[in-house]
Amino acid sequence: MSEIEKFENTYQGLVNQISETYLQGQKQAVIAVKTHLVNTYWKVGEHIVEFEQNGQDRAKYGSGLLENLSKDLTLRHGKGFSLSNVKRMRQFYFVYPIGAKASHQLSWSHYVELLKIDDKLERSFYEQQCLLENWSIPELIRQKKSSLFLRLASSKDKEGILQLSKQGQTVEKPEDIIREPYVLDFLQIPEPYHLNELELESRIISSLQQFLLELGKGFAFIGRQYRIMLGNRPHHVDLVFYHRILKCFVLIDLKREVAGYEDIGQMNMYLGYFENEENTEGDNPPIGIVLAKEKDELVVKYAMHNINSRLFVSKYQLYLPNREELKALIERQLSDGEN
Repeated sequence: MSEIEKFENTYQGLVNQISETYLQGQKQAVIAVKTHLVNTYWKVGEHIVEFEQNGQDRAKYGSGLLENLSKDLTLRHGKGFSLSNVKRMRQFYFVYPIGAKASHQLSWSHYVELLKIDDKLERSFYEQQCLLENWSIPELIRQKKSSLFLRLASSKDKEGILQLSKQGQTVEKPEDIIREPYVLDFLQIPEPYHLNELELESRIISSLQQFLLELGKGFAFIGRQYRIMLGNRPHHVDLVFYHRILKCFVLIDLKREVAGYEDIGQMNMYLGYFENEENTEGDNPPIGIVLAKEKDELVVKYAMHNINSRLFVSKYQLYLPNREELKALIERQLSDGEN
């Protein structure tokens, strides 16, 4: 290697080093500003509550205190002190007392959305998921809207619901990535619809980012209509993903109507093929999901008898779930756990 090449390599290393330092500094600066803002708004809430509880002339302002604060602080500082924001700062102090301080990894905008959730368990779940999956504000709003917590909690007992609230949805085994139902409202398909599987698949691919959000953390898209050869005949898996956490392929077959026993057998065949022909060193056995509009629980039960435990049949729906029905179910499960 010539002296010039050595210099260029050394210089390029210097450029890379400075660039990395600069990017890290930018990132830390953003985090510092975000942390400072969250702390500031919590402190503002504390000042308001202390004044309400101990201020000598609090009766003079009464119910108009927050309106007056909003008006006067906006005159002094401009944006940031709208009436709704001032109310959220006061609420922020109550919801996150000194012993349960808010996470500095989330922005004030995250907390504005979280504070809109009245139920403590549900709010805690979405906070944990924001931290686990690094949700943006639109992603948090979408998951709230789709009632993700209630959908996940509806299949758990009291202990499972409480754990979900405290830790979020951790992924440790195949069952942890399954949802019932999957909500595909973002496809914007009106009911009744007459799409076949390929058309439904095309819609999902067009909205892949939102579909990945619905699937959850860890999914990487591999391909659609994934071609495999069995017995000199081509077969096609509708959607293939790889799960980075579980280290395995995830195969999804879409069904426009009811999932039948033949669909379960076909998916089991796909799983056998992928495990023997597609897996490489370090891969775990694949997971299969038959995703259908409807399923007959009894047919599924017997069709799954002695079949791969990593095969699941789940439903999808094209509209948001009935939140009140899900809430009532969760409340019953929590109540039953106390008896």
